Amino acid sequence: MTSSIITGVAGFIGSNLAEALLSRGDRVIGIDHFNDYYDPLLKRKNLSHLIKHPSFDLVEADIQQVDWSTLLAGVDVVYHQAAQAGVRASWGSGFRTYTEHNLNATQVLLDAAKEATQLKRFVFASSSSIYGDAETLPTHELICPQPVSPYGITKLAGERLCLLYYRNFGVPTTVLRYFTVYGPRQRPDMAFHKFFKAVLEGGSIVVYGDGQQTRDFTFVSDAVAANLAAAETSAAIGEVFNIGGGSRVSLMEILATIEQIVGEPLRRDMLPSAIGDARHTAADVSKAQKLLDYQPQVTLPEGLTKEWLWVKSLYA
Repeated sequence: MTSSIITGVAGFIGSNLAEALLSRGDRVIGIDHFNDYYDPLLKRKNLSHLIKHPSFDLVEADIQQVDWSTLLAGVDVVYHQAAQAGVRASWGSGFRTYTEHNLNATQVLLDAAKEATQLKRFVFASSSSIYGDAETLPTHELICPQPVSPYGITKLAGERLCLLYYRNFGVPTTVLRYFTVYGPRQRPDMAFHKFFKAVLEGGSIVVYGDGQQTRDFTFVSDAVAANLAAAETSAAIGEVFNIGGGSRVSLMEILATIEQIVGEPLRRDMLPSAIGDARHTAADVSKAQKLLDYQPQVTLPEGLTKEWLWVKSLYA
């Protein structure tokens, strides 16, 4: 039986990853601080069906306060999903929270991992935010990072820490750069969740800018599959991979698709572009296809429909 640690286990991707690992028979130790970036009750709901699973153990703690030497004993894989998320909140006084959760916590975990000689893989969840306004679309991993937000700066620094610990101490790290993940359990501050909730409440949605900005959207089960492959493929050690969904579309196209799914028009509040938001993102996933056999499976209309059904059930 493979034994894994997932940090941020109660979050969007972490809880979906835990479910996948448990369903295939793995042992999972989940770490989560249940901070108040968004309602902790939603995070607990993410784990409600897993909490009694015989192969799941939950540790409620700050990463920097955990006894890692004890916890890592016998663990094969660490999936480091925990982070302070959100581009817009990373400016100003909030930046200290990002450095604590995205940098200091990662360094503490890596420092413990270098002593865990049985550890086979350390998978770090990074972000397409490290590219900023990339000079080439689709963007491959060797493009020079140009973050346009403090959040992107901290994720890039986290990547660099991982690769330093690989090169200097042999920590078997793999970095996954997620491109706009969506689907069931998506955080309530993320766009699709907010859009669907507004439909249920009869409110309007906020559109920043002209709506022509584009994103490469990745369904959560595809992001989970990339994590599983990264943990099992020896060629992934010391490498960085883009993880996209092959669904690069404009915001206006997204809104039209959502209107078809929910069967009613959306009311829109148009606001100026937000500082720190990249204009376009698109992932070149050829490296992940070659080394991880990564192939996104879920189309955007299919994934949006799944998220709509989940949002309706959440707020029923």
